[in-house]
Amino acid sequence: MADFEKVASFKSAESFQEFLQKQEFHVPFCTDLSGELKLGESHSCFGKTIGNRWAILPMEGWDCEPDGSPSELTRRRWLHFAESGAKLLFGVEACAVMHEAKSNTRQLTMTPAAYEKIARLLEEMRRVHARKFGTADDLCIGLQLTHSGRYAHPNDDARLESRTAYSHPLLDKKFHSTPDCVVSDGEIRQTIVQFHEAAILAQKAGFDFVDIKHAHGYLAHELLSAVDRPGDYGGSFENRTRFFRETAEGIRSCAPGLRIAMRLSLADFLPYIKNAEGQGEPMEWQGHYPYAFGGDGTGYGWDFTEPAEFVRMAHRDHGLEMICATIGSPYYNVHIQRPAYYAVSDGYPPPVHPLIQAARHLEAVKLFKQLVPEVPIVGSGYTCFQDYLPNVGEAVLRAGEADYVGIGRMVLSYPEICADTLAHKPLDRCRICRTFGDCTTAPRHGMVSGCYPLDHFYRERPEAARLKEVKKAK
Repeated sequence: MADFEKVASFKSAESFQEFLQKQEFHVPFCTDLSGELKLGESHSCFGKTIGNRWAILPMEGWDCEPDGSPSELTRRRWLHFAESGAKLLFGVEACAVMHEAKSNTRQLTMTPAAYEKIARLLEEMRRVHARKFGTADDLCIGLQLTHSGRYAHPNDDARLESRTAYSHPLLDKKFHSTPDCVVSDGEIRQTIVQFHEAAILAQKAGFDFVDIKHAHGYLAHELLSAVDRPGDYGGSFENRTRFFRETAEGIRSCAPGLRIAMRLSLADFLPYIKNAEGQGEPMEWQGHYPYAFGGDGTGYGWDFTEPAEFVRMAHRDHGLEMICATIGSPYYNVHIQRPAYYAVSDGYPPPVHPLIQAARHLEAVKLFKQLVPEVPIVGSGYTCFQDYLPNVGEAVLRAGEADYVGIGRMVLSYPEICADTLAHKPLDRCRICRTFGDCTTAPRHGMVSGCYPLDHFYRERPEAARLKEVKKAK
């Protein structure tokens, strides 16, 4: 792996900013966080005033009960979100809409059996938040609804039970998918009904909004690039966006008053594989690459024409109030989607400095915000900035390049980074995520997700020893 400069080696904001400028990494940066912060400003959306501009991104903990209800591990994690100081919990967790949609056997699933536990936990989150911060009236909590599609593991975490949007010439090869994995139009319609039923339960449980996930190569996102698919859900732009339109309209009808958001991959790219030398490289493709929604046809760049048209239409006609932006997929170009210094066990070392990819996240959101200024947008990809994440986030907000700073992995090791920044406290450098990737490597091997290096709770669990052996063997 290339010996990239580590963020922890920079002892001041000024020295890190100088490094970014010298390397020509185009990253907004604010060295002085001592005054009133844009991060602390309120914002109106979803019919309420949200107390600040920190957002927690939805993640999968692989730690729910077999029936899809939250476990004690789930509870611990969600209460950390509630105590983080962030006022927007965008999706809380990736929640499958039915058993077949689960990405792992322990994924949260919104079913009648799980509903009551989810509702009680949501109520506890608001109590805990109010006790720590004085009120929960300005706390906004959503639930991400999803179908894992190509990456479904509902019955055995070692065995894919893929349901794909179409036969993809590269991803089918990479993930050993076959033509019989492609969902029928009838199956898609039944899946939409499951989204509606999950939304009804989400509203009953007390969530402020639902996130209809269209990201990372999951089923709804894959349908957006189904240019070769026949029937009602493929081919034309109208057909490829039909899944969202029918899902959103059904939610507005059966759960009136429940607000709608979307986690969206603004651009997709060629899938990567690990070569014989253990390095990541794009899969071979000749000519125009048509299977990347938001791509420019090369497999490497972006063209936001269709994504911007999609979001405008969703906002104007179907009740979409906010998007949470990402790029790429953790399954086939992880260095783009989740910039990190260290490779996960089934991944590959970053082919370029990870801060370049983090900067691409910021640039993508900036450009998209210019195209669709009427829709609030949560940015992502910030964790790689580590100690200086607040400096970057504050600068992005001041420049009007995003509306919220979204963080995921960082919250597992250091949830209070939000509150500490707003209180002008020095950050606890011993708890800052260094992108070791254990929170991803563990679940990829059937273990619960958590920050094993920095969270003593996970470090002392029996999975920690097993995880070390897995990493040695990779």
